[in-house]
Amino acid sequence: MPKQAQVCCSSPAAMFYWFAASLLAWGSLSFVGAYWHPLWAFSAQTILLAISIGCIANGCKNRTLHCSLTGPVFLIAGILFLLGNLKVVKVSSDVIWGLVAIGAGTAFALEGRLARKGCKLP
Repeated sequence: MPKQAQVCCSSPAAMFYWFAASLLAWGSLSFVGAYWHPLWAFSAQTILLAISIGCIANGCKNRTLHCSLTGPVFLIAGILFLLGNLKVVKVSSDVIWGLVAIGAGTAFALEGRLARKGCKLP
């Protein structure tokens, strides 16, 4: 039976990996945005989608708890903003940003609690 990897807390290496993956995703999405306006470089949907890609990559590689929780939150928020920009659904940006703040805050609080109990750093 394979050994199950444990969820860990952040480390400088994990943060750098998240930053690099997010920056690469943002550059790629911004390139697409040069040709497809809804993904222009500084739009909320582009930034949220890039951050979610970085979080999902970091969650898979480094098993950081908050990235495993915030990745899907950022992804859903980015998709909702994109659908709102395309006029597919009507979205309230205040509600979405509030939910993003609650989701990210909860994820960091859970990781902080785990850190106090001595989680293993990658």
